[in-house]
Amino acid sequence: MTTSPNETWPRVAVMGAGAVGCYFGGMLARAGAPVTLIGRRDRVEAITRDGLFIDSIHFQEQVAVAASTQPDAARDADLVLFCVKTLDTEESARLLHPHLKPGAIVVSLQNGVDNVERIRGATRTASGKNGIEALPAVVYVAAAMSAPGRVKHSGRGDLVLGHSARRAEVERVARTFERASVPCRISKNIEGDLWVKLILNCAGNAVTALGRSSYGRAAQHELARQVMRATAEEAIAVARAAGIQLPPADFVAAGLDLAKNLGPATSSTAQDIQRGKRTEIDALNGYITRRGAALGVPTPVNHTLYALVKLLEENS
Repeated sequence: MTTSPNETWPRVAVMGAGAVGCYFGGMLARAGAPVTLIGRRDRVEAITRDGLFIDSIHFQEQVAVAASTQPDAARDADLVLFCVKTLDTEESARLLHPHLKPGAIVVSLQNGVDNVERIRGATRTASGKNGIEALPAVVYVAAAMSAPGRVKHSGRGDLVLGHSARRAEVERVARTFERASVPCRISKNIEGDLWVKLILNCAGNAVTALGRSSYGRAAQHELARQVMRATAEEAIAVARAAGIQLPPADFVAAGLDLAKNLGPATSSTAQDIQRGKRTEIDALNGYITRRGAALGVPTPVNHTLYALVKLLEENS
């Protein structure tokens, strides 16, 4: 894919100024794109006062970027990165919808496989008028908010985009990220790629949260690796029963090796539990449990992990 240094930057809004939103929004702002982060008051105040600090494995830099607590800050955006937690998908989509200008592209940078449908459903009007038609994306980044206005990047930082009927928009978004030194692959099977990420998340997130462990430690622990592999195998069985075309490679083994290489990085589920926040487990192992039950596929390992994380979540 070729990019032009003279190409005009789109105006970018990031709905959800968490680790994912701050990292990718910050990378775009660092490259010169006009970016507004929309998030919680403490983060907005820190970013407005000091800028966004990106502590990356490649650089450490204070990045100037606009920030707001209000969804109407997206009103002039050409590109909206939808980065809220999955449990906030519907509410955030409804708040954003009235402020989108015609032709704005919304990209879902979220965990799980059904956010695009949920965004559409939450914003479809009673008269049947179309809601937000977001583009799906698969996010691979190890990042965490170390403090308000500070994002710690520990590994990767690339995206997968795709949509069979909107190739031009996908290419435009991919070009924008590539200009900002964010690798972006265009997939011919985005549904399969979303499920690959879901399977990897199911394998790693709950185990690291329950074990109070980093990815690296869990991947090097033989018993934990066995649980992670069994979790992934159940999720693969559900995907196949649902008719999902998965890549032929052994991505589970590759995922375990990746986790080992991520070293001290922690999963978003582990971060949420540590901070006493609700997790996205309903969209991960919980989703596999529900789909498995509907399709007649047993998922005892996923169900156990899901139940234990819910218990820990409710007691934190």
